[in-house]
Amino acid sequence: MVPSSRYESGLYRKGFKLIAGVDEAGRGPLAGPVVAAAVILPKEFKIKGIDDSKKLSPKNRQVIYDRIIEQAVSWGVGIVSEKVIDRINILKATHMAMREAIGNLDPAPDFLLIDGKRKIRSIKIENRMVISGDYLCYSIAAASIIAKVTRDRIMSNFHKKYPVYGFIRHMGYATEEHIKALLKHGPSPIHRASFEPVANLKT
Repeated sequence: MVPSSRYESGLYRKGFKLIAGVDEAGRGPLAGPVVAAAVILPKEFKIKGIDDSKKLSPKNRQVIYDRIIEQAVSWGVGIVSEKVIDRINILKATHMAMREAIGNLDPAPDFLLIDGKRKIRSIKIENRMVISGDYLCYSIAAASIIAKVTRDRIMSNFHKKYPVYGFIRHMGYATEEHIKALLKHGPSPIHRASFEPVANLKT
């Protein structure tokens, strides 16, 4: 399944002009922030190969990321740290990051297409939740690429600071390598203390 522009096309026909796709990266990892992105694409914007960020190779993601950034009407990101995630939970942190990303759009959108099924509180812009939106919706797929590339860069920098965990290879997800490093070295300052198995390990 390849994302299509049918969601955006329907909204254009209804008179909306600035439609933003919104998605996140990093809800599941054991370490690092959750990152959201929002992007308003030009009406005729088309890039061959745009897709859910998880289905693209790092090289292809970077190429498409650069094209999106160059041609977008507007784009924004929101970053919420692991400390805040531990304090308020991952769902609330994800929605916080999305609100921040949307707030960084200039010009502001008149409609939002948001990946997920849980409505985000305190958003006054008209919006629609799209389940599996990064697979189905063109602008949400574009936002997923911006969020993923942004988060991967953050985790690559953390790898330099905490190399024993191998963040450069798994970006904080619960791979076998990561779990073994956690058991051997204990959690780092960027691990999510509220996530298992981190919660059961002594710092």
